[in-house]
Amino acid sequence: MRALVRNPDTADLPSGVEVVRGDLSVPDTLNEGLEGVEAVFLVWPALPISFAPAVLGVLKQHAPRIVYLSSMGIREGLAQQADPINDFHANIERLIEQSGLAWTFLRVSGFATNTLGWAQQIRSDGVVRWPYGTAARSLIHEQDIATVAVRVLTSDRHNGAKYVLTGPQALTQVEQVHAISQAIGRPLRYEEISPEIVRQQMLTQMPPAMVDGMLNAWAGFVTEPEPVSRTVEEIMGRPAHTYSEWAIDHASAFRV
Repeated sequence: MRALVRNPDTADLPSGVEVVRGDLSVPDTLNEGLEGVEAVFLVWPALPISFAPAVLGVLKQHAPRIVYLSSMGIREGLAQQADPINDFHANIERLIEQSGLAWTFLRVSGFATNTLGWAQQIRSDGVVRWPYGTAARSLIHEQDIATVAVRVLTSDRHNGAKYVLTGPQALTQVEQVHAISQAIGRPLRYEEISPEIVRQQMLTQMPPAMVDGMLNAWAGFVTEPEPVSRTVEEIMGRPAHTYSEWAIDHASAFRV
């Protein structure tokens, strides 16, 4: 297995992974790392879509297949998606489909790891201050994304598939905090706050369109929970990991 990173000296990857230098914003740097590669797992960073055609052109010279980490929020048949995040992924998918590469799209639900954003609050005083406590999400354990990706990368049986990957159940954000509480053996509390307060905090790190897209999605999950699929189980032959299992696996991040 080979990982392409901007700075191999700071890459924190398991032993046995070959680390090579490359930068998607400079497509010519990708050639050496792609020598001998048969399939590529692509996670598109916060780069303009305008870089994608050149990157895909380089990939096509070396690897015949690509597995792209996409979003389950994409709706088929739309010229433009309802929010900037899903529109971004839909445009990348479209370029991949047009590239001539064999492809598989992993359209995932919310990452369970994103709730590590609550860790500092939990360690500080045991209170998660966040909006939309009743928003229900089918968050997915990163291990499930990884195991499905490996299965798909190592077989051409999945070419042309658009797999929706989620956790096995939808939990509200209040229930997620309770699961963390159970994992660390410490009482925690969820305190509902105004979306506008969180918006101002998020604007220090992300552009307004992305922030508003995320907040609108969370608001929508209050009345319409994030869907649950069984695709992980169908591909791997075992159930997807629950959020409670994820919380146990990451309990050290939430402990004082």
